[in-house]
Amino acid sequence: MCWSLAAALLVVFTVVSFGLRGSTGENLGSFQRGDQAAMIGLGVVGAIVILMFTRPRVAADASGVRVRNVLRSYDLPWEMIVAVRFDRDAAWANIELPDDERVPVLALQVVDQEHAVEGVRALRALHAEAQRAAKAG
Repeated sequence: MCWSLAAALLVVFTVVSFGLRGSTGENLGSFQRGDQAAMIGLGVVGAIVILMFTRPRVAADASGVRVRNVLRSYDLPWEMIVAVRFDRDAAWANIELPDDERVPVLALQVVDQEHAVEGVRALRALHAEAQRAAKAG
C-alpha cells in the first residue's frame, strides 16, 4: 500500500507542477521553472517519507534480536531482554529491557493478526531458549 501511495503522491505533485504556469494574479508575480521543480521535489520528499513506513523489520537468532523501526534500529543481545510483550491494548509488540525501558517492534503490529502472534511466539521461544542456555552455562 505504501508503494502505491508514494507513487500516486509523486504523480499528483508532478501533474500539479505542470499546471503552475503564468501569473499568480494581477502584479503578484508568476510561476517559474523553479516553482515547478520545487513542486516535484516536494512530491519526491513526500514519497520518501511514505516509503519510510516500509522499513520496520525484526530478525532474531541465538545471539539476540535486531529491530529496525521507521527511524531507528536496535541490536539487542538476549541477556539485555527482560521480556517480549504484546499487550492486548497495544498497537505493536514491545521488547522490555531493564529499568522498565521498552523498544517498540513496529514490524509486529496488531493489524497483522496471526502473523504478529506467530512472530511474538517465535521471539518468546528464542528468549526462553537463551535464558535456559545462560542458566546452564
